[in-house]
Amino acid sequence: MANQPPDLPLYRAIVEYDGSDLLGFQIQAEGRTVQGELERVLLRLCQDPVRVIGAGRTDSGVHARGQVIAFSAAWKHSLQDLHRALNALLPADIAVQSLELAPPGFRPRFSATKRWYRYQVGLWPHRSPIRSRYAWELGPGLDVQSMNAAAAHLAGEHDFASFGQPTQGIVTVRTVFSVLWHQQDLYLYFDIIANAFLRRMVRNVVGTLVEVGRGHRSPDDVFSLLERRDLSLSAPPAPPQGLFLMAVTYPDDTETGIDSRRLRSVA
Repeated sequence: MANQPPDLPLYRAIVEYDGSDLLGFQIQAEGRTVQGELERVLLRLCQDPVRVIGAGRTDSGVHARGQVIAFSAAWKHSLQDLHRALNALLPADIAVQSLELAPPGFRPRFSATKRWYRYQVGLWPHRSPIRSRYAWELGPGLDVQSMNAAAAHLAGEHDFASFGQPTQGIVTVRTVFSVLWHQQDLYLYFDIIANAFLRRMVRNVVGTLVEVGRGHRSPDDVFSLLERRDLSLSAPPAPPQGLFLMAVTYPDDTETGIDSRRLRSVA
């Protein structure tokens, strides 16, 4: 880990957070962020600055059930004590779900092989102030079959320049392993698993696929968008509150791995 003495133990944790009142994962000059809150608590516990690195830089308002972080720290007690201490001091909208020692050379972002995002759309007919905190309220009437036909064009390796910008470098090619819309009660879920994502890629994809569901675009328009590599042609991004980082997979890891059989069962 950068800026940390090599003799300190390296920890890996799975973090869940409600992003509604957070300015994203990455630390900012002002305002609450996930990284900022974690580093604040670790400074208090370890009495030294601790740098926290995350698997993904989720935007302001985006949630996570399976964000993976890593940090090196001079902690003199047990893993269980550190886990309990973190959750005792973290604010109510952030919690550490698991904590373990990381393998040598582990980097939460660059060591990852798959990432699973879920977007939630609300199909209820009237406004719901509570449910809308975690979903995009669109109401009934979307053509889910056409949305899945459009989403099928995204599977495989493509240049996704029409749907996002790289967070680092200039390469916009990504590989999508699985993509699916499915309805459960009054929610419509969009699950997408890829090796990596561009900035705002999922939200731009969802916004475009919703236009297909509303009949404003055809499913084949998505294939055309991929070919044209022009971000200005995609729909405006879907709002952040419906997006969740569900899980991240690593080569040596089974506990945080993504099992495609869980896609329909995890809400």
